[in-house]
Amino acid sequence: MRSARHARTAAGIGVQARNAGIIAYIIVKSKFLFQIILGKDKMQLLESLWKKGKFFLGVRYPIIAGAMTWISDSQFVSAVCNEGAFGCLAAGNMEPEVFNEEIKKTKELTDKPFAVNLITIAPFYKRHLEVAIDNRVPFIVFAGSYPRKPEIERVKASGAKVLSFASTESLAHRLIDMGVDALILEGFEAGGHVGHVSLGILLQQVLFKVDRVPVFVAGGIATGEFMAHLLLMGAAGVQLGTFFVLTEECRTHPKFKEAFIRARARDAISTPQIGSDLKVVAVRALRNKGHDSFSDLQIDLIDKRKRKEISHSEAQYQVEAYWTGALRRAVKEGDVEMGSLMAGQSVGLVDQIRPLKDAIHLLIEDAEAELEKVKERCQMF
Repeated sequence: MRSARHARTAAGIGVQARNAGIIAYIIVKSKFLFQIILGKDKMQLLESLWKKGKFFLGVRYPIIAGAMTWISDSQFVSAVCNEGAFGCLAAGNMEPEVFNEEIKKTKELTDKPFAVNLITIAPFYKRHLEVAIDNRVPFIVFAGSYPRKPEIERVKASGAKVLSFASTESLAHRLIDMGVDALILEGFEAGGHVGHVSLGILLQQVLFKVDRVPVFVAGGIATGEFMAHLLLMGAAGVQLGTFFVLTEECRTHPKFKEAFIRARARDAISTPQIGSDLKVVAVRALRNKGHDSFSDLQIDLIDKRKRKEISHSEAQYQVEAYWTGALRRAVKEGDVEMGSLMAGQSVGLVDQIRPLKDAIHLLIEDAEAELEKVKERCQMF
């Protein structure tokens, strides 16, 4: 009994020592950060915090308007870019010829840098990649799943910079080793195709430890206050999607925006995966009849696979076609019952439609105000 107590005591002392070391490290780092904060005004501080992201993207504000299929077209992307932020043209399931025209239109409408977003599990993915490379777009973002190393090398050889979504710690390190130029660390709070790890965990696993490439952060962001704290944590910039749906320049059906305004954070749920045969990527959207019917589609496709009526690739194609079609019905036709209302949990933080310029400035103003509050708190030490 005595030896057991002594062992527990020794273990407790060891834990306390480790914790003391961590706390001391945090205090030293905090004092250094405090010195930086106290020595700058709020605008200077914001400029310092997102300097890396600005330089990497070549924009005034390293605020990325995440690519949204049927929404992020040439007009919307160019509008974002012309306001100083960073737009991403969504390839989605677009016909390659149409995608080619959209890239050209975007270049005509803005002289600012932008990205094309390619979904690696989309039916036209390989042709989209060829179109993007042929058009020498400045940035390519890989989404849906991870790209292969030869694809990354081809993109970089064309002169474009490569960004890729990372939804887990292991994937983040794998992508860096494969040569991506930057990561978009996305928590499962985001809308559309998502992973299974929350942003809070990913920040601790990846953002606090990775310094080899710029790390942009996404998932559940809809306020300048949160943006400010993410930048303080070391993010190169932020990506928002749901937030930008409620802008005047976002050309969606009025009913689509109305659904966002009415929704609460808990209404944005991710789809369950039934079995492991299809290996579907979860999708977060506002729950409606169409969202619930996705489970029925999975069961039907699994049964067809067991009967060998369709191949695995054909089943995955039908899954992606389902989401693409359902999203179009909601975005373009206003079918908010059976269409897909892809949205992140940040939908609970947005309730007003604003001009794009005002929305971006709101983020910046709120970030600056929050940094001023942080500065005041620092002066207490």
